[in-house]
Amino acid sequence: MTPPSLEEVLADIQQLPSLPAVVGELIRTLDNEAAGVDQLAEGIAKDQSLAARALRVANSSFYGIPHKVASIHDAIVILGFRAVGSLVTAASVTSYFKPPPHVAFDPTRFWRHGIGAALCARALAREVGLDAEAAFTAGLLHDIGVLMLLTSRPEHYAEVFALRQERDCSLLEAEQALLGFDHAAAGAALATRWRFPDAVARAVALHHAPESGVDGAAAPTLADVAHVANILAHALDLAGDPDALVPPLDAAAWRRLGLDERRLRALLPAIEREHEGYCALLAA
Repeated sequence: MTPPSLEEVLADIQQLPSLPAVVGELIRTLDNEAAGVDQLAEGIAKDQSLAARALRVANSSFYGIPHKVASIHDAIVILGFRAVGSLVTAASVTSYFKPPPHVAFDPTRFWRHGIGAALCARALAREVGLDAEAAFTAGLLHDIGVLMLLTSRPEHYAEVFALRQERDCSLLEAEQALLGFDHAAAGAALATRWRFPDAVARAVALHHAPESGVDGAAAPTLADVAHVANILAHALDLAGDPDALVPPLDAAAWRRLGLDERRLRALLPAIEREHEGYCALLAA
């Protein structure tokens, strides 16, 4: 079976439907500093399922809000524009793709890892002074190319899974061997198709190789955050996947973040508490 070229995969991406209209409106609204709370709340309320999920997360114990958040308007006021935007994006993206049932793939573990990476990325970004909610989105989307390839080319991607098992190698290595490209390239193209910010698409593209895209810059980037967040989520086994391998850490990316082990360890308890809450609420 001849594997698809990257050009064919990019054509597949162009034929995919966009995210729900409310998410596109939300992304545009968040980029508009003149947008008001009412405008954002009205957009989210157009999709009752997404609004309900966002409210469940806003009312979860890890936010520590002493009274019930009864409306999206209240959630935005209390949690902030961008935090609510992250909630709605997560709720939308996690329900977008439906992997074919005949391929050995566990979507629950996939999204447990994605949500874990998103929470790790948000925590890391706060530590290093980058946009925490953009980091959350980059962490959530970092492996979205896997789902896209699995959904659009299930027979070919089943061969990738088989090779990974046979060689006991990483998914990235199996993709490169069979396809000649990887899920990071496909995911970045999809993030661009969905009109996420360029920095998010770039972080998705570079989450396995952040150093190659920063031209020796000393300041941390969103790609550095997504790279370390992915490794951290694997190291914590937030997906509960016994076959997952912890990817190698890029030393330059770690140096750019400027964190030490003590500061990193201090972040872990909150990440693990939030993770269980997010997974349960977004799956409901």
